[in-house]
Amino acid sequence: MPEYLTPGVYIEETSFRTKSIEGVSTTTTGFIGPTRFGPVDLTPDIVTSLGEFEQMYGDRQQLNFSDVGQPMHNYMWHAVRAFFEEGGQRLYIARVFRPVGGDSGQASATMGATGGANSIQVQARFPGAAGNDMQVLFTVCLSQNVLGRQLGGQPANLSSVLENDVVWIGHPASPPLGSSAPTLGDYYIAEPFFDPQTQQQTWLFKSPPTSPPMRFQISPPAGGLDLRNLSFDAGYQVRVVTLTVTVILADDSNIVWSGLPLDPAHKRADGMPDSVFDFFSKGAGSQSQALRLPIVVTPSNIADGLDVLEILFTQNSGLRNFLDNPQSTASQRSVALALAGGDDGQRPSANEYEGTADENTQIKTGLKIFEDIEDISILAAPGATYNFEDPVYQPQAETIINLLIAHAEQLRYRIAVLDSGDGQAVADVRQMRGRMDSTYGALYYPWIRILDPVTQQEIVVPPSGAVAGIYARNDIQRAVYKAPANEVVNTAIGFEFLLNKGQQDVLNPEGINCFRFFEGRGFRLWGARTISSDPEWKYVNVRRYFIYLERSLDLGTQWAVFEPNGERLWDNVRRTISDFLLNEWQTGALLGDKTEKAFFVKCDRTTMTQDDLDNGRLICLIGVAPLYPAEFVIFRIGQWTADAQI
Repeated sequence: MPEYLTPGVYIEETSFRTKSIEGVSTTTTGFIGPTRFGPVDLTPDIVTSLGEFEQMYGDRQQLNFSDVGQPMHNYMWHAVRAFFEEGGQRLYIARVFRPVGGDSGQASATMGATGGANSIQVQARFPGAAGNDMQVLFTVCLSQNVLGRQLGGQPANLSSVLENDVVWIGHPASPPLGSSAPTLGDYYIAEPFFDPQTQQQTWLFKSPPTSPPMRFQISPPAGGLDLRNLSFDAGYQVRVVTLTVTVILADDSNIVWSGLPLDPAHKRADGMPDSVFDFFSKGAGSQSQALRLPIVVTPSNIADGLDVLEILFTQNSGLRNFLDNPQSTASQRSVALALAGGDDGQRPSANEYEGTADENTQIKTGLKIFEDIEDISILAAPGATYNFEDPVYQPQAETIINLLIAHAEQLRYRIAVLDSGDGQAVADVRQMRGRMDSTYGALYYPWIRILDPVTQQEIVVPPSGAVAGIYARNDIQRAVYKAPANEVVNTAIGFEFLLNKGQQDVLNPEGINCFRFFEGRGFRLWGARTISSDPEWKYVNVRRYFIYLERSLDLGTQWAVFEPNGERLWDNVRRTISDFLLNEWQTGALLGDKTEKAFFVKCDRTTMTQDDLDNGRLICLIGVAPLYPAEFVIFRIGQWTADAQI
C-alpha cells in the first residue's frame, strides 16, 4: 500500500484485466546420438537448419566405430535432414561419444619442435573422425602503416598500437640515422615505457635477443631515437603483425577469423586477453563461442609473439621474404596444417546416452543435458535401435529406450518418439512393444527407405526424425490437438516392409504406429497411438495436448505464487484459467457445443480444506473434454425404398 504523506495529486497505474496465459510451443525437438563432430559436454545451442547442424556436428559421412565391423550410416544426420524436410523448425542435439581406451579421439597437428619445446599444437576442439578432414591455415598479415605524419613540427606518433603487439619496422634503403636505425623488415614487441628522466611516455620496442631494445620517443626526446627522424614523409613504416586463421572443412567451406595478435600476453584495450591462444583456448570466452570454434590452439614454451613468428618462419621458409613484399599473396604468407588422428570412438552404449552430471563443474552429458532445456517437447534417439535383434546389442538398445521414456516421464512436458529395430518382422516388433508401457512414448514401425546421398544407394533409416518433423508440421499447419497421422512422409521413397491391412489389424491395437503405402495417396504415417495400456491416454494427440495445457498453465500462473491465499486470488485464478480454456474451445480444441460441456474450473472453499490453507496450498480443479481422433470412420449403408421409415 503506497504512503501519502504530502498533500498533492498522485497518479497510479492499475490493471482491470485478468492475467493471461499464453500457449507454449509444442514443436521444439531434442535428438540424442552420435555425430561426426561437435560438443559432448556443452549445453547445445538451438539448430534451425541442416546447414547449422553440419557446422557444429559434422557432415553426412558414415561413422566408423572401432567395435563395429563396418562403417555405420550417420543416422543422426539423416534424422536431422528428415526433421527439417518434414516441417520441423527448432532442434537441439545432445551428442554422445564413447572413446577408445584413453584416446581422446581428437585430431591434432603440431608446428615447431617436437617434445614440447617452442611449439604450437592445433587440436580439433571435439572428438571425431571429421577432425581429420580439417585443414588450418595461419596467414600472417601486416596492417597499414601506423606511423603518423608530422604536422607543424610536432613529433611523430603511433596509432592503433597496443602493449605486446608484434610490429614490423621498415625504412628506405639508405637510412640517414646510421647504425642506430632498425634494419629493413625487423620485428619487435611493442611495450609502453615511461622514461623517468624525460618524464615522457615512450614505446620500447623489444627486439630479438641478438639486438638491444630500441626506444622510440613519441614526445620530444632528451636523447635516443626520435620518431620525428622516422618520418612518414621519408617513407618509414611501422606495421602491426596479426594472424588470420582459416579452418577449411571437408566440403571446402571456410571459417575465417582475422586480426588475432600473436603474443600470448596480449590484451585488448579493456584488459581482456585476446591473443590467438586465448581466442582458441580450451575454455573459450563463452559457451556460444566454444560451440562455434572447431579448434584449440595451445602454445608450448612460447615466450612472446616473436617466438610464434619464428615458428611460422620455420614452417614456411619463404615467409620472411613474402612479408617484406607488399605484392605477396595470402597463400604465400600462410602456413597450412592438416589435422590427423581423430576417430569416432566406439559405438555409444546406454551409459553414454544416460549421461553424467558433475555438481562441482556443472558439466553434463547425455540426456542430463536436456534436463536444463525446458522448451523441448519431442525427444528421440535416432539410430539407437539399429541392429536391435543382435542379442549382444539388444540389452543396450532396450536400456536406451527405457532411458528415453523415463526422461520424458520425469520432465513431464515432453514425449519420446521411439524407433522400432531395423529388419524386424511383425512378430519381432510386437515382442519389442510388449516390454514397454508408458503414456509418454509412441513407437513407430517400420524403417523408412530413402536414397542415401553418400552411397547413392537405397538405405533404410529410423523413422523418428521424420516423425518428429511430422509432429511439428501437424502442429503448425493444424494444431497439437489434431492427431499427427494420415500425413505424407515427404522423404520416403518406400518402407523397409510394405504392410497390408491385415498386418496393421494386429499391430495397431497394440500401440504400434505403422507406415503404409496407399495407391494414389503415397507413403503415409497411419497411426497415432501411445504405448500406454491406459485407454484414457491411448492417443498421441491427447497426451501431447495435455502436455501443452499443463505446461501453459504452469508458466502462465507463476504470478500466483506467494499471493495472499484468499477469495480474491481464487477468483483471479479461476478467471485466468477459464479465459485460456475458453480460447481453446473457440479454436476447436475441446469437445462440446457449450463451454459448460467443454471444461470446468473450480477454485474455492470446496477444493481446499483449512489444512490446505494453513499449509499454503491453493488447489484448483480443472476438467477438459479433449477431442479424440476419428480413428475408425464407419459408414453404414443399406437399401431402402421411398416409403420406408428410418
